[in-house]
Amino acid sequence: MKRRHFLIISAAAGVAAAVGPALGHNGDETIPGFDKALKAGGPILIHVTAPWCEVCQAQKPIVAALLASPEFTTMKKFDVDFDTQKEILARYRVQMQSTMIVYKGGKEVDRQTGQTDPAVIEALLREAL
Repeated sequence: MKRRHFLIISAAAGVAAAVGPALGHNGDETIPGFDKALKAGGPILIHVTAPWCEVCQAQKPIVAALLASPEFTTMKKFDVDFDTQKEILARYRVQMQSTMIVYKGGKEVDRQTGQTDPAVIEALLREAL
C-alpha cells in the first residue's frame, strides 16, 4: 500500500511540474526583470549556462555578437546559472546547461540545447522577433 501511495504522489508531482510552467508564469519574479519584460511582450532570451560547460562558453560570444547587431537590439537577455539557480531550472523545465529559450508576445516560442552553430542560434533568436 505504501508503494502505491508513493507512486500516486510521485506521478501527481511530475504532472504538476510538467504542466505548471506550461500554464504560464505565475508572477513571482524568480528572474529579476523577467516579469516586466514578459508583460511588455518583446523578444526575450533565457540563456542557461555553467562556467564549466564548454558548449556554453562557445555559445556566449555568438549570442553576444548577435545581440549587439541592430536587428536584435530590442531583445532582452536573461542569464541563468545551471549550478545555482535550480528553482528557475525547474520552473522552466530546463534539464541541461547550454539551453536557450526564446519568448515572443509573452509566450515561449522555441528552445534549443547544446547548439553552437551561429546560423542555427541566429534562426532561434529570429523566432522571437
